Parts: sequence; structure tokens; C-alpha cells
Amino acid sequence: MHEPFGTQAWSSLVFELCGLARTDAEAVAARVAERHREYDVELDDAVPDAGRLGRHLLRLTLRGPAAPGEPLTDDLLADLVAPLAAGTIAVTGEQRALLAAAVDGQGGPGRYVEQIFWDWTGPLDLSRFITAWQSVAEREAVLRASFDWAGTARLVLHDRAVVEVIRHVHADVGWSELRRQDRARGFELYRPGLLRVSLLDGLPGTTGSGAGQSPTRLLVTYHRALLDERGARLLVRQFYRSYLAGGVLPGGERRPDIRDHAQWLTRQDPAGAREFWSAAAPPADAAVSPGRPGGPPRRTEGRGRIQRRLMPPRTSRLRSWAAGRGAGESSALHVVWALLLYRAAGAEGPLPVAFGVHLSGRDMSLRAAADIPGLLGNPLPLTVTVDPAAPLVDLLLQVRDAALDLTSYAWVCGDRIREWSGRAPGSDLTETTVRFDSHPELPQNLRAELAAQGIRVGVPQSAGGDTTLPVTLVAHHDTDGALVLTALYDRARFTDTDASGTLSQCLQLLRSLPEHPDEGFTVGDALRLLSTSQVPRMASPEPDGSRLALAVLRAGEPGEDVVCLVTVPGVTPGAYDTLVHEHEGPERIVSLSVTGRRMPPDPLRELRGDGRRLTLCGAGPAGRVAHEIARRTAEQTGEAPAVVMTGVGGAAESAEALSRALRAVRERSI
Repeated sequence: MHEPFGTQAWSSLVFELCGLARTDAEAVAARVAERHREYDVELDDAVPDAGRLGRHLLRLTLRGPAAPGEPLTDDLLADLVAPLAAGTIAVTGEQRALLAAAVDGQGGPGRYVEQIFWDWTGPLDLSRFITAWQSVAEREAVLRASFDWAGTARLVLHDRAVVEVIRHVHADVGWSELRRQDRARGFELYRPGLLRVSLLDGLPGTTGSGAGQSPTRLLVTYHRALLDERGARLLVRQFYRSYLAGGVLPGGERRPDIRDHAQWLTRQDPAGAREFWSAAAPPADAAVSPGRPGGPPRRTEGRGRIQRRLMPPRTSRLRSWAAGRGAGESSALHVVWALLLYRAAGAEGPLPVAFGVHLSGRDMSLRAAADIPGLLGNPLPLTVTVDPAAPLVDLLLQVRDAALDLTSYAWVCGDRIREWSGRAPGSDLTETTVRFDSHPELPQNLRAELAAQGIRVGVPQSAGGDTTLPVTLVAHHDTDGALVLTALYDRARFTDTDASGTLSQCLQLLRSLPEHPDEGFTVGDALRLLSTSQVPRMASPEPDGSRLALAVLRAGEPGEDVVCLVTVPGVTPGAYDTLVHEHEGPERIVSLSVTGRRMPPDPLRELRGDGRRLTLCGAGPAGRVAHEIARRTAEQTGEAPAVVMTGVGGAAESAEALSRALRAVRERSI
């Protein structure tokens, strides 16, 4: 609990820590003192018998002149309310974007939940299976991680986490229904255990390797903000090693891991990256949209997924065509995507086009970085100039060189690129991303050891997928060597028909380009191959305006104080409903919903002026907003409302923490 003092920047920041044992309060004070050395930190008792009541005063006094801006920074708030866990590390740029999109509540808990599946044929000891996964969790920090987004978004590393393993039989649930149900469950991102495993026995229409054997279908479900598909497959490989060793991986924690990657990022010199991205960021006039303005006449919710396959002979021919010109298969795909963006822009002359290229983040000067499970990479904007009069091979080499230039700065996140290139915070650098997935193969020695125990395992396949942009194009090779293209798209912006048309045109160009000789074949000639195809349409995004919604949740007793529950995207669903139902105080309780990036100047005008004390409550990320509202109110009126802030947690835990602090506020005002 805190009472901001408006414009008095010289004042100490005083927080009352409610509900903590003395040792826990000391741990919070030590964490703040270690990470915020600009403050002198003191911890005192808030009331007599503070140890029993769990009420302590934390006083932060600046050692020097106050810096401009809000004194309660996102970093400071995160350290005040973060769990007392083993440690925290910063999230990567893509993790930050995925986390923000996942916790805003749109699309339900199944958003950004991904799955891989495969068949296991042969003996399967369930107890050993469960123990093996638990052993992997004990050795891989990423499986013991959760997220905290109350202030600055962070990964919280716990000492222990349980990998949930559930066995099903087909008579009780079908395969498609199991996948749907498990995805729809989602994850509580503030708790560790962001990967789980389901087994399905008795699938019809499958045969095993011997008489009476039928495979068990394995389904691994995980959150994309924690892992990419390569990371999930690396963990499966570790699980095999653990299972073959009797259920226990030998040795201690595997290093390097996500902690070492986070430390590696802090050691990178931004000078060269700033110079590069100041010039390489997409210009304002770059073509970024895969469709012309228009789009669906009726808004459709949810994500879409369409998949197409370039047959193995065609894939081999495409690879040979690109290699013969000094480029890779991915460069050929980038050329085709650049052509589609140019065509959608309706331009006639040279025009820059830009799209995201997703790099895994594992090509770094860190030992064994390729084997680190996690989400290490970022989508980086790639910009090339498409000129219909230029030879197509020149465009191929241009995208090859542009992609190679990006690899030196794959660690840079989108927020820094926006800052260095003068873009507005939160603005999209591109509207599409192309991702070429490279899947680690199962080592032959592991496959042989599994076979020696009578076990055959299939190659994991991806199910589902999601995107934070209007369109993400994912490419990979299947077991037959075919190039598989998957379009993941926002159905509110792109119709199924337009997405299907875009993917079909992409395949048409990939088939056609190797059939034309280089001499005299221009970019314009390649574009004319699509002359009979309709240009897709894409709807404009919804306006991101700032909005307020004030509602009375409980009338309270006459003349009593007012409690205002501040709601922003990311507040745990049900936390405030539980507080209204369970809190026994006499206060009037209202809610203030704030959406958008800009804070209105005086959102509490309707609640002030009746002589009643006002307390603002913010659970998780709403704490920062509640504090900002209270600080502005203090500047305008000279009276500081109390602010109650909690970390991110479950609905019941958040409600209990807020209620405990509200009782402390009421006791102080008596």
C-alpha cells in the first residue's frame, strides 16, 4: 500500500507491505536495495506487533537528485510485488509481445498455446514415463519458469515445478477432441508448469510393430511465450534420455540455459546494432500489407490456419534453382513473399517492401546455444526494394544479403528497433512474418537405444499455431522432404478465402520460378505469372483509442469510503469479482476499466468531492496504472488517495491480498 505525494519529487517513497512475515519483508527490502541502488532502503514496523500482523514499512529515499518521470517505475514495481522465488530474468522481445497478447483476455485461454504430437509403439511404463519428465523439469530451468507482468515483464524461476502427465483412452475421448480440450484449457502463466503431456491409448485405424500392439499417441502442449517448437523438441529428446536411463537424467542442471542466454544479452554492445537498425528499419512508405484495403465485410473472430505442400520433386528443384544462384531455399521463399507484398500495394515502379524474418536466436557466440530450450529469437524486419524492371536474380541476391545482415543483430528486440528508428512505441514494424523452422533430428544412438527396448517413436508433428500479426507464414520440411507452408492469420483482418488465395499464389510462384531462365527474366515477368489471380483484401485494424468505463459493483454503507478497482488487460480474471463477494468491509466498491495507451487527465472526477476517502486497487499490471491515477489526483487536488497493489496471482489469492490491504487502510483512517 502506498500514498503518492504528487509533485514532491524529493519525498521518500513509503510502502506498507501487508501480509508478509518479517523474513519475507526483509527479502523484499534486500531485493529492492540490490537492484535500485539510487535509493537508501529502510524497513520498519508499521504498527505495534507488526510481526504477528504482517505489516511493515519500506522507505525508499533518493541518494541524489530525482530523475524526471514517474518515481514508481515498472522495474521498481516488479521488484516490490514479484514472488519470492529463486530468481528472475528479463523476457526476450518476442516473449514480451506474446505475453502482452496472451494476457489481454481476447480469444480465450487457448491463444498462443501450441502442440506437437507423435506415436509411441512398444512398451510404455507410465510410472517411469512420469518420473522421466519430472527429472527433465529438475534439470531444465525453462520448465520451472512462470511469468510475472505486474511491472516489467519477467520470467520467474522456481525451485520446483510439476510436469502434468495424464493418460486417456480413446473410448473416453477422441483424438481431435483431446487436442481441442487441451488447447482450450490454456495455462495460468503466473504458475510454473507451462508444459504438459497427454497420452491417448487405443486409437482406431492404427497398427503397431507386432501382434497385438497399437501405438500410444503422445501430445505435448506448451505455451508459445515460453518455448518455440525447436525448444519443445529439444525437451522431448531430453525426456527420451531420461526414460532410457530408468526415469532419472544423470548429472545436475544442464547449462547453458535461459539464464546464461539472458546474461549473454546484457553483455552485447548496442552501438553497432543502433547504427545498423537506424538505417535498416523499414521506411514509412514500405509496403507491409499482404492485401489491399478492404477485407471481410463482417468481422470474424479467432485465428485461421491453412496448410499447403510443395511436392518433394518440386521442393528439390526449387532448392537446386536457388543454390545455383548462390542462395538458399529460404531466400527463394522470401523473394516470393516480397513479390506478394509488392503486388498487394498496387505500385508500378520501385518500392521498398518489408516483412518479418524470424530467427531462432541460437546462432550466437555462446557455447551449445543451439541446444538451449526456450524462446530465444525475435522476428526482425527485413526490407528490400522490389523493382519490376530489375532481373529477378538480383532480387534473390538482395533478400539473401539482407537476411545475412540481420544475423549479426538477431538479439535485438522490436522495441529497440522502434526506438532507434524513431517509431512510436508499440507500433508494428511489419504486418507479416516469415518463419522457416528447422527441427532437430533425433540422434541415431537414441533411436537405437529405444529400439533395443522394443520402442519405436514417430517424428513429432505440429498442431495448431497462432500469430500476433495479421499473417505469419511458417515453412518446414516434412519427413518426405516436401516443403510445407502454413499460413497463420487473424480472421478479423484476413478472410479464409484471402488467406487461401495468398498461400496458393505463393506456391504457384515457388513452382514456376525454377522453370524460367535467368537471362531476361525480370521481377515484372514474375509478377505477371499471377495476372489471372485476384489480389487479396485485408481489413483495417480496430482503432486503439483510450476508453474508460466506470461501474458501481457494491453500493456500500452510507458515508463510507470508496474503493476503486482499476482494470486493465492482464488482470487475473475473477480477482475483482471474488473481492467484491468476499470482502467484508463497509466500503462502496466501484470499477474503473482503462483501455488504450493514453491515460485520461482526470479519470476519477466522478468519485471525488463527497468527503469520502478514496482507495485505488490494482491487481498485477493494474497497480502501475492505479498509482499513476493516484499521483495525478494528488497533483490536482493536494490529497493523495491510497493505492493498494498486488503482484500477479490467482483470483482467490489476489482478492485475499487486496482485502488484507484494504483492512489495513481502514485501520489507518480510524
